[in-house]
Amino acid sequence: MKYEIVTHFPNDMIFKESGPLVSIYQPTHRRSSENKQDPIVFKNLLRKIEASLAQEASGDSSEALLKPLYELRDDSDFWMHAHDGIAVFASKNRCVVYLLQTQVKEYAVVAERFHIKPLIRAFQFPGDYQLLGLSRENFCVYQGNRYGLEEVLIPPETPRTMKEVLGSELSAPYLSHGSYGGARGTTMYHGHGDVKAEIDKDTEKFFRYVDAFVFDNYSKKSKLPLILVALKEYHTDFRKISNNSFLFEKGIHKAVDAMDSDELLDRARAIIEAIHADRVSKTATSYAKAEAEGMGSADRVRVVRAAFEGRVETLLIEADRVVPGKIDFETGKMQTGDMDHPQFDDILDDLAELVLSGNGTVLVLEKEAMPSDTGIAAIYRYK
Repeated sequence: MKYEIVTHFPNDMIFKESGPLVSIYQPTHRRSSENKQDPIVFKNLLRKIEASLAQEASGDSSEALLKPLYELRDDSDFWMHAHDGIAVFASKNRCVVYLLQTQVKEYAVVAERFHIKPLIRAFQFPGDYQLLGLSRENFCVYQGNRYGLEEVLIPPETPRTMKEVLGSELSAPYLSHGSYGGARGTTMYHGHGDVKAEIDKDTEKFFRYVDAFVFDNYSKKSKLPLILVALKEYHTDFRKISNNSFLFEKGIHKAVDAMDSDELLDRARAIIEAIHADRVSKTATSYAKAEAEGMGSADRVRVVRAAFEGRVETLLIEADRVVPGKIDFETGKMQTGDMDHPQFDDILDDLAELVLSGNGTVLVLEKEAMPSDTGIAAIYRYK
C-alpha cells in the first residue's frame, strides 16, 4: 500500500475506516535551505506512533499501518516539494497525505477516530479565489490563494478587447471621435454628451460579454469567489449588469495594471480575510440568538447528545482546547482517557467528526473569537 496525495476534505476515508487510525500533522518548509530537517521531524513523530501502536495493535496491523508512513519518510522528492505543512491519515487499508498551504502544529496520535480539527481549520474558508481585472478596453483573469496568484491563460482566439468583442457593432462615435489611454487603465474621450452616451452603451455591451464569459468559463466550473479589480466607476457599471453569483460585494478599486503582483496579492488577501472575519462574526451573533431561544448550547454533554441525534446545524470549536477521551459513535456517550493510549484522542475532535457526518458545519476558531468559554458552541437545527 502506497500513500496518496489528496486535496478534498472531508475525504470519505474519515468516515469509513476503523481503528487503530494514525493522524500526523507537521509544519514543513518550501525552501531547500530549511526543509532538510523536515524528514527528521517526521521520523521523530513516527516513533511516537510506533510506541502507541505497540500498546495494542497486532504485528500485522502495525505493519500495514506503518509501511506507507515509512515510504513517506524516505521519499526525498516529497520533502523537497512540500509546502507549509502536511496532514497524514493512515489506516490498515489506506494512507492519504494533504499538502497544506498553512502552518500546523506538530501532532501525532493513534486513536479510534482521525484527528481532524487542524484540517477543518485549513479547509473551512475558501483558500482559492479568482480576480477579474477589468477596464473599458480589455479584461484578464487571475487565480490565487493567500500565498500567491497567477494569471489565467485565456485561449488566444478569445475576444479580449472592446473592439474585438463588438466588431461591427462598435458605435460610430467611438470610432470617429476615438479615445486614448489615460494613466493606468483610464480612458479619455473627446466629443459631446451624445458621444459619451454611445460609448457608455458600448461599455455596457462589453461588460455584459465579460460577465457571461467569466461566469461560463471560470466561475461556473470552479465555484470560486470572484473579486473585481477595476477603477471605482467601473465597479458601479459592472455590478449593475452582472449576473455572476460568485462576484464578491467587496472589490479592489484600482486598475489591475497599476499594481505589481505583491500589491495585488496583498489587496486580495485583505478582502478574503475580511470576509472570513465577517462570517465568524455573523455566526457568533447567530449563536447568541439561538442560545437565547433554546436553539443552541455551549454545554458539552448537551451538545454531544444533540450531535449524536443529528440536531447540530453549526458547531464552533476552540482551536487549541483539548479534552482527552473519546465519543462512542454507537451510543453517543463520552469517555475520558489518556491520549497516549491508542483508543483515545480529543473528545472535541470526535464531536467535530460527529457533526460533519450529520452534514453539519464546523468552524475551528481562536479562543478570542469563541462566543463561549467552554471550548464549544452549537446552533441546533431543532430542539
